Amino acid sequence: MEDVKMRYDTKELPPYSAAVPAAPPQRRQHFVRRSRGLRFLGLACLMFIVYAQWKQVVSSESKNASNLSIERLQEDLQVCSKLRSKPADPIGLGRERNARYVAGHKPTLIKNATVWVGEPAEGTSVEDARAGKGYSWINADVFIEYGLIKEVGQDLDASSFPSDTLIWNANRRQLTSGIIDMHSHAGVDNIPELQGNDDTNELSADITPYVRSIDGLDPLDYQIQVIKSGGVTTSLVLPGSGNNIGGEAFVIKHAVGRPDGRNETSIEDLLADPDRAWRYIKMACGENAKRVYGKVGEHGPYSRLGESWEFRHAFEQAAAHVRAQDDWCAAADRLGVENVGSYLPQALQWETLGAVLRGQVHVNTHCYTIPDLEAFVDHTNEFRFPVRAFHHAHQTYLIPEVLKRAWGDSPPASALFADNMWYKAESYIGSEYAGKILYENGLTPIYVSDNPVLDAQHVVFEAAKAFGYGLPYHAALAAVTTAPAERLGLGQRLGKIKPGFDADIVVWDSDPLSVGAAPVQVWIDGTVQFEDPVELEKPFLPPVIETTSQKPTVADEPVSISDVIFTGVTKSFLSTESSQDSSEPQNFTVAIARGQISCIGSCEAELRAASTSGTKIIALQNGYVTKPFVAFGSGLGLNAIDAESATDNGGSADVFSRAVDGLALDTKKLHYAHRYGVTKAISAPTYADGGLGTHQGTSVGFRTRSPHALAPGAVFAEDAAVHYTLTQDAKDGSKSVSNAVGALRRKLLEAVDAANATSTATAAAADSFAEAAFLAKVVAGDLPLVVTVHSADTIAALLRVKRTVDAAILAKDHRGEDNNNNKKGVIKLVVLGGAESHLVADELAAAGAAVVLSPFQSYRTSWEQRRGLVGAPLQNGTAVDRLVAAGVRAAVGLEEDWVVRDLGLLAGIAHRNGGGAISEGEALDLVGRNVLDILGLLGGGPDGSGDDEAQKIRPVDEFVVFDGSPLEIGARVRAVASGGGAGEVALFE
Repeated sequence: MEDVKMRYDTKELPPYSAAVPAAPPQRRQHFVRRSRGLRFLGLACLMFIVYAQWKQVVSSESKNASNLSIERLQEDLQVCSKLRSKPADPIGLGRERNARYVAGHKPTLIKNATVWVGEPAEGTSVEDARAGKGYSWINADVFIEYGLIKEVGQDLDASSFPSDTLIWNANRRQLTSGIIDMHSHAGVDNIPELQGNDDTNELSADITPYVRSIDGLDPLDYQIQVIKSGGVTTSLVLPGSGNNIGGEAFVIKHAVGRPDGRNETSIEDLLADPDRAWRYIKMACGENAKRVYGKVGEHGPYSRLGESWEFRHAFEQAAAHVRAQDDWCAAADRLGVENVGSYLPQALQWETLGAVLRGQVHVNTHCYTIPDLEAFVDHTNEFRFPVRAFHHAHQTYLIPEVLKRAWGDSPPASALFADNMWYKAESYIGSEYAGKILYENGLTPIYVSDNPVLDAQHVVFEAAKAFGYGLPYHAALAAVTTAPAERLGLGQRLGKIKPGFDADIVVWDSDPLSVGAAPVQVWIDGTVQFEDPVELEKPFLPPVIETTSQKPTVADEPVSISDVIFTGVTKSFLSTESSQDSSEPQNFTVAIARGQISCIGSCEAELRAASTSGTKIIALQNGYVTKPFVAFGSGLGLNAIDAESATDNGGSADVFSRAVDGLALDTKKLHYAHRYGVTKAISAPTYADGGLGTHQGTSVGFRTRSPHALAPGAVFAEDAAVHYTLTQDAKDGSKSVSNAVGALRRKLLEAVDAANATSTATAAAADSFAEAAFLAKVVAGDLPLVVTVHSADTIAALLRVKRTVDAAILAKDHRGEDNNNNKKGVIKLVVLGGAESHLVADELAAAGAAVVLSPFQSYRTSWEQRRGLVGAPLQNGTAVDRLVAAGVRAAVGLEEDWVVRDLGLLAGIAHRNGGGAISEGEALDLVGRNVLDILGLLGGGPDGSGDDEAQKIRPVDEFVVFDGSPLEIGARVRAVASGGGAGEVALFE
């Protein structure tokens, strides 16, 4: 080839110069030469084309060989197939065995159960099913094999099953599928909370779709076992809400390691769907991200405006990545993968968000407010991706039509709390009736824990409360079973008791939507989870669905009325001379005149008079008349929105102050407190800013319906008690718990030493509101000392302090000094908090100390609560049971303000789960009379103003009338009389 080229170049080129003389004409010879030359030129051109093509092929092959791997290109082509695939919900029916089944586990036959299948009877129309028709509890047996439910039917013949089948008798107890918590941080936000175990949020950037909760999930988090003890078998473990896009989430089952029937202890072994048919992602709108990331002039988002940009910018980049991948895949299909000049674009940063846009990832978004929700709905339509659920979603009940505009086949569900709200601005507007309203508008409510925000062990209690607020029974139970299963894309495997479904099963000691319901036993993938569970002593009762006739409606604002008569009252728990208290059901009338109870009984004269006077007569179905509830230990009256400093009294770590000086009444919280029968509150200043459950200073006792602090009867105890904090928060101001304990001891002893000193009297005259003046009242026995403390060890240290100070007081009395105090003799100590108080119950009783449990059911959120009791089936009883058994005066407080709605139900749990040790009346006293008795506010005593009468409780003009038992789900407050000489009652019609 090279020789030919040379000859062509040197001999055959025609002259190209005008100066060259023309050759003489030789026609024949010229023709022959031109023809030969043309043929040669054509051949040369053909050879050149062939050569060029050969060079291109060689060049291409050389490039692939040197830069692009054919093997990798083939792998990229396989990725294209995955990118184009759309997941489908994994099937249940048709499987021979559950992929999670552990070989060797024996089949089980659960006999004689009352079963909630989770769907209506065959043939029920969609409309009827929505209305609850076709749903019922059925008597049935359930056969489990290979981790699956294989048969459900009446009187299944045990002899027809394998010989090694385990037989378990449910004894007619209610049986449901395992509870599903669709919003949990179990395993990534461990309990007790420690810095080393907190992997909830990746806060290095606002947009982190590339991080995964599975990479920080600790299978040894003990809370996983506690959660399971509440019947929760499955949880969606989400990253936190500190980021607008927080990362991938994973669905786990609560069976960990060999004790729970697994082969190994690993995160992989926790996955509910080992095949990972669906992926999940957590996003968040609103306060959190802009608070975490916003910095003026440096970076955002600083506002919701900025958050929407962050979302759209992230989706835009992910969309560009998706387009680049689609273009590559299309080119590979058209040209052949060996002819493309690059590898498939793959950026780990945008892979997850790209999968969202491809419909391969279920999106769960934390959004509270209308602007957040509507903006995100707009994002779904702009970038064409569906949302499975909005979480927290407080204001979704206000905008059902906006939710229906979201992109996709069905509108997002609302994953809610039943009544936890007011803790920040975006949760200030909400309603306990949200689930009912959403369901009536064709939407799906789901109830969640956000563990550890709420204890996921009791997530079924959220559904129970929702039922009490008017959500139909079948929808309330679906809200923690079938609805979350469907939204997780696992609706053909989880949430129902049907053949083909995973054998996640709970047998309950009572209806799961009743107060205090606890599992008797739990199965996950057909394997029993508790070897020797504690079963509470409870009578067998029919399911609530069959006995509940009252359908609560949204409570309106009350009307004030002086005279009213209630008939159909079955029980009264008033401590007055005319009350006819009884724990046995009766049928009598309660007449109210001028805001006071004038008659309890037949009240025939009052009924006759009403026919002519026009007095309103209200017929109750199952009326209860009780003493009002008392809220103690929360921020009521000192705080309107927990996280908003503008609405809060603030913290006082370095300053001892009086709550009465910061009292701010007429707030939404107080209106709701009164609406739910809480007529009195006793609140102390917080120890630190945002310090829920911490206190320092003197508490104030006030009536919740008062418009301001100077209204008649508004304040019934200007200084109810002296408060200090000895939790871990005390280290913020004292540097150590030991220093805080020592400082308290020193102050008390100084108060004892200075009791009759002239200098102290002079100082008290100058400032009778100083800390020393109030401590003088403490050591004199005139004011109780309330200490917020959880740790049993710190309580023990506190009891030693009390013993030391009591000895000093008694020694002074023995020398003849201050003999007027001899009758009191010792400090009136009250423990507030008390998660581990059960460990020193006998010592507390011996010291005459009282305990106000706050929260009522501790779930070990902090290190100092790690030995708290979580109850059945893991433990026999909770703190209240141990304290009452030991003879300790006990009451129930509020760690957070939203619990004002639930005080009666907490008392109901104490009654229902106490094994008969706590009667209905005693349970009601836990949230009312006992609080006042512990603080010495029942029978007079100084209130700071010298008016003894102002502190006395007037039972006759303080009462609450309920339709239904306040200790049970679904009771409705019909009238509240808050005393104080108002002469009226608030009537809820």
